[in-house]
Amino acid sequence: MVGMMTLNRSFISVVVPVYREQASIHDFLTHIGHVFSGTGHEIIIVDGSPDHETLAAVHDPDIKTVPSAPGRSRQMNHGASVAQGDILLFVHVDTRLPVHAPDLILQAMTDEKIVGGAFSLGIDSNDPFLRLIACVANLRTRWTRVPYGDQAIFLRTRYFQTIGMFPDIPLMEDLELMHRVKKQGWRIVILSQRVLTSPRRWLQEGKLMCTLRNWVLRILYHSGVPAEKLAGYYKVINKSKEL
Repeated sequence: MVGMMTLNRSFISVVVPVYREQASIHDFLTHIGHVFSGTGHEIIIVDGSPDHETLAAVHDPDIKTVPSAPGRSRQMNHGASVAQGDILLFVHVDTRLPVHAPDLILQAMTDEKIVGGAFSLGIDSNDPFLRLIACVANLRTRWTRVPYGDQAIFLRTRYFQTIGMFPDIPLMEDLELMHRVKKQGWRIVILSQRVLTSPRRWLQEGKLMCTLRNWVLRILYHSGVPAEKLAGYYKVINKSKEL
């Protein structure tokens, strides 16, 4: 097992994978600028689109803009490879962090036995069905100790590298990474403070359809179905819904 790492710098690298998010990137960067102010952090936007439209929309010289091959796991790994921080925080562009997120993370990581963690999940909607989904997800996370990527996973950089980074698979890269952490016996923390993730997927695809699809895909994955095959199912389901 890797020896425990003592933080000698309070430095967090925020890695944000994007794909054609040029319309929403400014709102996200405004938010992240309020959450992360002053020194002790860096923001890395990793664009997997062939034309890098999102990077072209970023004009802040303090933001690292990194082109990448497509695929969220590849993008996050590429962003992590250029990161300078002791702690990696992976944030989706449609997720909003608690206002004191940096302090919450650093406070949790003062315990050297903790290698990482995530926030609790919130969905930015008053819809009772979506609130129930978030509640069930949080119960599952606290029971399994395997958080979703929507929960803004953070890990000490050294442990992330030792575990082999995100697996190069088209789906479930977040769950697979955290399963590896769990198998190592490494401790994580699930913070009680919630992130807010956008409800746009549920609203665009249909709340029930989106939820059932996600549950079925996770059950199949845990039953041993390869992620590549699940990605094919995902495309077929979405295509049939459009028809």
